[in-house]
Amino acid sequence: MGLFTAIRDVLSGFKSLLIGMRITGREAAKPILTVQYPRETLKMPARFRGHIQLILDPETGKPRCTACTLCEKACPSECIDLDGLRREGDKKKSVSKYMLDFTKCSLCGSCVEVCPSDAIEFSKQYNVVSLGREQFAQMDLYAKVEAEAQAWAAAHPTPPAPPTPATPQPAVTPAASIAPKAS
Repeated sequence: MGLFTAIRDVLSGFKSLLIGMRITGREAAKPILTVQYPRETLKMPARFRGHIQLILDPETGKPRCTACTLCEKACPSECIDLDGLRREGDKKKSVSKYMLDFTKCSLCGSCVEVCPSDAIEFSKQYNVVSLGREQFAQMDLYAKVEAEAQAWAAAHPTPPAPPTPATPQPAVTPAASIAPKAS
C-alpha cells in the first residue's frame, strides 16, 4: 500500500508541475503590460482622485478661493483648516491660509462639490511620498498656490500705465498761413 501511495503522489505532483508550466508558458507569450516606472508613467484617468488643490483664476493669476469656509464645514473628516482676509482694493475676501490634513482625508469630494467658486479640484498626483507622516498632516495648499501665482505673474507682466496727459497747449498757427494769398 505504501508503494502505490508514493507513486500516486509522484504522478499527482508531476501533473501539477505540468499544469503550472503550461500556465507560465501561456503568460510568458502574452505582451508585456508592465510600465518601467521611473522612466515611464501612466496617464492618470480623468476621474482619478489625488489630494485636493487650490485653483488659480486664469485671468487674474490669484487663487479663486474666497475663504467662505463651506469646504471646511462640509468635510466629514474635519481635515481642512482655512482662513481669509480682505485685501486692500479687493471686493471679496481671499484665502490667506489653507491647510489639509491628508492623513485624515477620505477623498470623498464633499469639499469639491460644495465650493461655490470652483476653487478646489482633485490633483492628479499619485506618487505623493514621504519618510514621515508629519508632512501629510500639515499640507500647506496656500503656499503651493501662492508659488504658482508668482510664476503666473512673472509670465504675464502687467502693461505699463498709460502716460498722464500733459497740459494741453493752444495750437499756434504760423502767421504766413493766415495771410491772404495774392492772386
